[in-house]
Order: sequence, then structure tokens, then C-alpha cells
Amino acid sequence: MADAVASDLRVAAVGRRGNARSILRRKSTVAFLMALPLIAIILCLVVYPAFYAIHLATLNKSMTKFVGFGNFLFLFKRSTFWMVVEQSVLFAVTAVIFKAVIGFIVAHFVHNIPLKGQRKWRGMLLIPWVIPPAMSTLAWLWLFDPSYSAFNWIFAHLGLPSIPWLGNPYWARFGVILVNVWVGSPFFMIMYLAALKSVPDQLHEAAAIDGANWLQKIWYVNLPMMRNIIQITGLFSLIVTFANFDIVKILTNGGPVDQTHVFATWAFTLGIWGNDLPLGASVSLFMFPILGTAAIFILRNVRKRGNEA
Repeated sequence: MADAVASDLRVAAVGRRGNARSILRRKSTVAFLMALPLIAIILCLVVYPAFYAIHLATLNKSMTKFVGFGNFLFLFKRSTFWMVVEQSVLFAVTAVIFKAVIGFIVAHFVHNIPLKGQRKWRGMLLIPWVIPPAMSTLAWLWLFDPSYSAFNWIFAHLGLPSIPWLGNPYWARFGVILVNVWVGSPFFMIMYLAALKSVPDQLHEAAAIDGANWLQKIWYVNLPMMRNIIQITGLFSLIVTFANFDIVKILTNGGPVDQTHVFATWAFTLGIWGNDLPLGASVSLFMFPILGTAAIFILRNVRKRGNEA
């Protein structure tokens, strides 16, 4: 009798496991079917253009002959290409650092505001990020205008000399970085603010009992708890900033004398204006090894910290 009951229980357990597997399999199938339109869009708009760009980079200017790495070898011999590499790295790294620092500081100020006031401040501070970058860059273009610059108007009333914002290579680079920081800092702020909300209050209370001041709480409590978010947000912003097109295109169009070109704008200039799509594709593809190296380094560091935790 006992053996029969045990056998029935084993059969019931096996049946339940089989039902569970079938339910999970059915849910996975439904989830895949629901995600299929998004997968198709990604394949059409991301994967296919990426592979087509690789194909284009191996062709000659008339796209009739396979040249292999010929376009890349041609670029490596041009001083303008290395100037664009230098400017892209300088632009992306400098802008990301400033966005991260400003976002970190502003997030802490907003976090210390009472909850009712936080909504108003979050809404106002997110405006630069919500406005389309092309539209806001047009406003900055007016602020930097050589004849009607609002900044130079203020300098003139203060008795200071005017600045050739977009006519001087150094000031033009400064202007491009400034606009990118203004547009991107709210993204860092909102990400860091969300990370601050997840820091347990008990850690701050314990630090206060140990005699820590507000700066020590930020350094020894908030910063370690936010480190993964800081690195992932920095990586995402680095990718977006490296591929930035609209700010540079509208503000300086790569000038003066190609001194503010980044990968995206120079690839557009060579590919569309220069009627050399393979060479433009080669320039755009050169971002992959730089961003891939940065992604591997940052994600490996994040994974290592996750394993230690």
C-alpha cells in the first residue's frame, strides 16, 4: 500500500514538473513572439546597416572593385584623420567627465530637497535633455553668433573684449563641448538621483554615528554604492557622445578648417559631400575598436565588483 502511494506521488511530481516545463516553454514562446517586431526593427535598422557599412568599407570609390583594407590604409596616411581621432577622443572624454561631475553634484543637491520640491526641480533640470539637441543647438548658435552674440554683448557692457566663439579653433571646441555638457548633464543627474534613492538610510545613520561629515558620507557611502551606475552611465554616454553628429554639424560644421570634426561629421563630409561612401563608412567603422575597448574595460570592472559583492 505504501509503495503504491509513493509511486503515485512520484508520478504526480513528474507530471507537475512536466506541466511546469510546458508552461515555461509556452511563456518563452509567447515572449519571443511579442519581442519579434522589435527584433525585426533592430535587424533592419541596426544589424543590416552595420554589416552593409563593413561591406562598403572594402570597396573603392565607385563601389565596383574590392580593395580590402585599402580605405583604412589610405586614412592612416592622412593627417586629417588622426586630427579627427584626437578631436573625437578629446571631445567625448572631456564632455563625459564634465557631465558626470555636474550630474553627480546636482543629483546630491536635488536629493537633499524635500520630496514635494524635488518634482519641480527634476522637471526643470531635465528640460535641456528633453529638448531635441538640434533645436537647442540652434539657440546656442545664436548665443555664439559673431555679430549678435549674447555673450559678447554682455562682455561689451562689462568692458571685456569679445570672443570669436566659432571662428577660433580652441573656442569652437570649447563651445561644442559646452553645448554637449549642457544637453547631457541632466541624463547623468537623473540616473545618479535614482541611484541615490537606493542607498539605505541606515548606512548614513551609521556613518553619522561614527562622526562622518557630509563629504565623508558622499565619499565613503554614496560613491561606493553608486560606482556601477556611474560606470555604466559613463559608458552609455561615451558611446552616444562619440557618435554625436547634430551638435557639431549645426554649431561649427567641422570648422574652422576641420578643427572640430568628429567621426560622424567627417564621415558625412567624406561620404555625402565628397561622394565617397566607402571612405565615409571606413571612418565611421573606426569608432568600433575605440568604443569596444572602453566597453570591455568598464564592463569587466563592473562584473569584477559584482562578483566581489
